[in-house]
Amino acid sequence: MDASTWQKILDLCNRLSHVTYENLTKIIRLESTGSATAARNLDDSDQNNVDSWMGGGTCFSMTWHLYQSLRDMGLNPRLVMGHKRKERNIHCALVLPDETAEPSSLISHSTSHISHLSSKEFLFDPGYLIFDPLPIPLPKPFGAGEALFPLVPNSVRLVRPDMDSMELWTGGAIRGDGSISSPMKLRFEYPVTGVSIEEFKQHWSESFYREMMTYPVLNRLDRERGVQYYYQKGNLVTRDANGSRMERIAEPERVGKLSEIFGLSPELVFKALGILSK
Repeated sequence: MDASTWQKILDLCNRLSHVTYENLTKIIRLESTGSATAARNLDDSDQNNVDSWMGGGTCFSMTWHLYQSLRDMGLNPRLVMGHKRKERNIHCALVLPDETAEPSSLISHSTSHISHLSSKEFLFDPGYLIFDPLPIPLPKPFGAGEALFPLVPNSVRLVRPDMDSMELWTGGAIRGDGSISSPMKLRFEYPVTGVSIEEFKQHWSESFYREMMTYPVLNRLDRERGVQYYYQKGNLVTRDANGSRMERIAEPERVGKLSEIFGLSPELVFKALGILSK
């Protein structure tokens, strides 16, 4: 992979970082089409143009967009599913192999100081607001078995128990003394061999009927300021390097505030909240 291709990848990730993770578009499309497959196909056809989205998307639509874009570059990413406790295939991400370059020369600005990693594969997880390609460590005894990435406001640790699996852990920002502001938690486990497009789309369709589709979920990262905004069930959590704070958004103020904070049109927010209130 040459330097110009890598720069295109970083530019793509940066563009995607400005998209809000949200299920409002998903809720509207399911209600308007009446079926998960029909609603999913709207994303399937529009995916390659971020500007054509009604708003943002969940992990499936963001990952699918990234997958198609990387394929258009002549690359061969793998779609991988994420498992959480007893919930299987609840999340998704990408693994991108690179057989032509040393990863340490291809790391974005926020991870450029990491040079000891020997993997030639990268994790892309836009659905969890990770917009930096993360070099995947090799399991022991071939490598370190894990790698820590001091992203802001959430640090990330990749753990590789064996060649077939990987764990994603996240915690608070790393302080100046090297400590972490909040404990690391296991978020997802990924079988890194990946799934077929057909299986991925099957899990995507099934996601339209999960419990999280019964209430609004919005998540946005301001990379320049290192601030994350997360909204669920009436509560807004704002997280930065200093920690988290939560506030309740009163119902009369929700449309205006959610539109402003998450960069969504008031019409979209109003319509989705109306569907959920039925």
